[in-house]
Amino acid sequence: MELKDIKAIIDLMKKNDLSVFQMEKDGFKLKLQKGAGEQTVFTSPLPALTPVLTTNPSTAVSASASAPAPASGQEKGAPLKDIVSPMVGTFYRAGSPESPAFADVGKQVSEESVVCIIEAMKVMNEIKAETSGVIAEVVAENGKPVQFGQVLFRVR
Repeated sequence: MELKDIKAIIDLMKKNDLSVFQMEKDGFKLKLQKGAGEQTVFTSPLPALTPVLTTNPSTAVSASASAPAPASGQEKGAPLKDIVSPMVGTFYRAGSPESPAFADVGKQVSEESVVCIIEAMKVMNEIKAETSGVIAEVVAENGKPVQFGQVLFRVR
């Protein structure tokens, strides 16, 4: 693929207000994402707790008290798989306030199932499960901001 072709794709993305473009042809992969350089990448919450646990004993008690909850869920059956946010934005469980949620606890999902929408830079991005199973827990709160890598759902 030549540079002029990539520039043409970028122009089409701008013209059609697309936030992500992905293509694969003959072993060549191209992924363009609008605004990716402006987003702040955060690590998962567990590593962030580690320094707190060593420096503040009162926080260590409350943090360790919340830790067994996910472990006990895993002991009841199959290990849980996390569906995480691929971007920074606002999490919505449904397409509109009147619509039913895309995914509720107990709902069967496949890799292509849309489980939520994340609004980023005035663009509504459908988020797919990318795993198969049954929704065991809805972690993110509707209408609230989410970070890159933040757990949205847990699937059994």
